[in-house]
Amino acid sequence: MLKLLGNALKVSPALLGLSLLVASGAYAAQAPATQSTSEQTKTAVTTPDIATVTNESPVESSISVSQAVPSGASTPLNLAANTLPEASQTPVEQLSVSQPMGSEISPIANPADTTLAQSTPSAEATTPGSTSEVLEQINQYTNQGSQSLDQVTNVSQLSDVSPGDWAYEALRSLVERYGCIAGYPDGTFRGNRATTRYEFAAGLNACLQQVERLIAASVEGFVTREDLETLQRLVQEFEVELATLGTRVDDLEGRVAFLEDHQFSTTTKLNAEVVFLLSDAFGDEVAVPSGFAPSTEDLDVNTTFADRVRLNFDTSFTGRDRLRTRLQARNIQPLTERTGTVMTEFYTQGGDNDVILDELSYRGTLTDAFTFWLGTTGLDLDDIALAVIGTPSAPSDFGSLQPIYKLASGAGAGLTFGGDGPFRIDAAYIANEAADPSEGSGLFAGSYAALGQITFQASEFLQISGTYVHGYDVSPGGGDGSRYANAPFGGNPFSTNADGDPNVFDPDLPDFLSSRTSVNAYQIAANFQLGAINIGGWVGYSNAIDELNRGAGRVDVWNYAATLAFNDFGGEGNQLGFIFGMPPRNRTNNLTGRRDFDTSYHIEAYYRYQLNDNIAIIPGAFVLLNPEHNDANEDIYVGTLQTVFTF
Repeated sequence: MLKLLGNALKVSPALLGLSLLVASGAYAAQAPATQSTSEQTKTAVTTPDIATVTNESPVESSISVSQAVPSGASTPLNLAANTLPEASQTPVEQLSVSQPMGSEISPIANPADTTLAQSTPSAEATTPGSTSEVLEQINQYTNQGSQSLDQVTNVSQLSDVSPGDWAYEALRSLVERYGCIAGYPDGTFRGNRATTRYEFAAGLNACLQQVERLIAASVEGFVTREDLETLQRLVQEFEVELATLGTRVDDLEGRVAFLEDHQFSTTTKLNAEVVFLLSDAFGDEVAVPSGFAPSTEDLDVNTTFADRVRLNFDTSFTGRDRLRTRLQARNIQPLTERTGTVMTEFYTQGGDNDVILDELSYRGTLTDAFTFWLGTTGLDLDDIALAVIGTPSAPSDFGSLQPIYKLASGAGAGLTFGGDGPFRIDAAYIANEAADPSEGSGLFAGSYAALGQITFQASEFLQISGTYVHGYDVSPGGGDGSRYANAPFGGNPFSTNADGDPNVFDPDLPDFLSSRTSVNAYQIAANFQLGAINIGGWVGYSNAIDELNRGAGRVDVWNYAATLAFNDFGGEGNQLGFIFGMPPRNRTNNLTGRRDFDTSYHIEAYYRYQLNDNIAIIPGAFVLLNPEHNDANEDIYVGTLQTVFTF
């Protein structure tokens, strides 16, 4: 029997190669300490759209070795016990052959390892002479990758090996017998669809390795002659694809090693946003506070073109956390001094293009339902709490975010419970002057806001939230409403102006808080998505108390808005949005003179056109009817054109 087997092997080079592949695994299992360095440096790789393979050890280099295989009856394999059952077929014994041509390829990666193994690039690849050479090589590698690993986008591209072909059925039989492929993420071999020849070759290579390992480790079972003959025929049929697959693996390893060697960081990702803002405002006169006669000063605003740049360095240490370091520069000037009201402000405004550390915060996810935040600067309430609103691209400050989330920004901490469940609970504490050790400042003695919010996520289409914020030394209006809403107990800037005219509002005079004010703010918000349409809005109420006068002064500040947005309007990623609302209004005040007698209305429309994945163009406009809640003021119109770059 052995003589006949030897004669057969001599006249079959492919079978000789297969036997060597089998025997070399036995040698690896028996004497790993004696292998040479070159025999141990095989590399694993993950092949796109290929079923996950259960083996963990790579195919070793060509070494002739004999391996005795016991006999028995054929039964299903027990891979968990690493043994083979007996079978009725005649076993193959004492194989000593050479590895077949085209099978020297890297094995499929361990399913637990989803990264590509590194190989050491050559000196020319890792030490280019200049930055331009590095960029050129990276571009070259990227282009090569797109050619060698093209994505399958059409069913016709998968028609090389159909389920009815003998090879397909043969490999599936081997897969079921020896468990050499764990299956796709859905747990099946997808035997009802065609596959590419390269995908098929990767599966064949996995079965070659599994058979080799089973022969090397088995003491009770064996691999049958019929299966070896099937593998021999498959290797001969797909010899070219096996060799090409090995070449692709080598090219991919070189590209990955080079790019990893020249990457910015293994833990930090840079993402950025750049905003170009073209804006102008139109009207007759500068707005004055409620109760004052119309201003005699003409509203004179020149067209401006400004920017905001944000660079976010997001670092992850565990894969479930994020340390954000944000650098920001901007020179978008507020229109308040030219229009007489903060109702004309943009959400991007501020600064003079000095680069500052705008945010330093850490977010950690302990479980799917529990997340915490810590920040030393730039931490906002809406970073922690879910702001239920369907128009985040609105250019105005009032339309882009509810006023209740603007009561504090600085250092603090926050917690979120519930995750994506039906109920989500957010809690946060943020101090505006946490880094200042002077009297009346610091983490607990100065201005702060503490938030609690419950969000009912009935489905992915409906969200309803209830929010409470207690703040100290903060603006009841959140900086969006009238001067009386933002500073109900402040000093009186409405006396004699610089020209000596009495009882005339002068926007250049200060109107900051001159009184420690405590605020209890409440809000109910909702957003409902009906197909591509978002319908939402909010109602907010703040009760403010003058703490310096032992609670003698009390005011009630209200605001509300209704939003409507059409997603994917005119193309994927676009949005057409509308906002109608009342900016924060001081309706009652037991201190004489500092309350709003009339009502202002904010009407806004914008269209976000997503030019591509990285560029959006957002024309928008909003009008203020009766600005500063004063019927004596003429309406003010603001037009904007934003270009937003993200990368």
